[in-house]
Amino acid sequence: MNPLRSLILAAARSATTRRVVAGAPVSRDVVRRFVAGETVEEAVAATRRLVDAGLSVTLDHLGEDTSDAAQAAATADAYLRLLDALGPLTAGAEVSVKLSAVGQAVDEQLALEQAARICSAARDAGTTVTLDMEDHTTTDSTLRVLAELRGTYPWVGAVLQSYLRRTLDDVAALSGPGSRVRLCKGAYAEPEAVAFQSAAEVDKNYVRCVNALLAGEGLPLFATHDPRLVRIIGERAVAHGRAPGEYEHQMLYGIRPEEQLRLAADGHTVRVYVPYGAQWYGYLMRRLAERPANTAFFARALLSRG
Repeated sequence: MNPLRSLILAAARSATTRRVVAGAPVSRDVVRRFVAGETVEEAVAATRRLVDAGLSVTLDHLGEDTSDAAQAAATADAYLRLLDALGPLTAGAEVSVKLSAVGQAVDEQLALEQAARICSAARDAGTTVTLDMEDHTTTDSTLRVLAELRGTYPWVGAVLQSYLRRTLDDVAALSGPGSRVRLCKGAYAEPEAVAFQSAAEVDKNYVRCVNALLAGEGLPLFATHDPRLVRIIGERAVAHGRAPGEYEHQMLYGIRPEEQLRLAADGHTVRVYVPYGAQWYGYLMRRLAERPANTAFFARALLSRG
């Protein structure tokens, strides 16, 4: 394991380190930059600011991996409270759900039942749900749950990762009429047997998947901050006859905010991934540990609002 990744993971598990990091003024600045807050009220306020600026939002309620049914239900309840609190903001805001947070590791059926509760509440609120994708060991399970949910809620969004070798085939299977598919690069440490290992290979597969999604019948959702890929997405959209609004750009809360506003001003739908909740420390540390190069990425983003 990469020594930096080992250090980050050790820090994530250390209660002492958490207290030190959480109490440091610079840490609070980082959290405010990348996490909308700990409460529903703070998440709604952040959503309102973004929507008023012409952006769309997807909200993620932060939490650790769920280990029992009660915890899974509590996480789903948190999403229900959020959807109720959003009110008319659901015209521009949806939610993203990690199945691990609603019991996937306990029982796949449990995760399906809790995700269905969230989807039902989202439908009643007039918005949608996207199922986040995690490491490759959960991919088949997540896609099974997605298929079940789409039977009742055909608008449930999928997430696919271009670093997985299987993804181009998954794009073909999931991008039918009415579908919503978010394409990201992927950020977990995966074995070579299932994932491309070099950045160049990941990017090449991302572009292959961009073309396949734009040629498909659904709504492509392109999650990347990479300026080169953003430019390529625009070029390929034109080649496929897709106008702005017929696909989405998606970026993380606090990352390249000026670019988000620029794209929106040019008529594009730009959806900001907004995490919130008390488990912010684990969220930030895990994101850094997924790929140690993210450490420099977050540092650069903190130093420059652009």
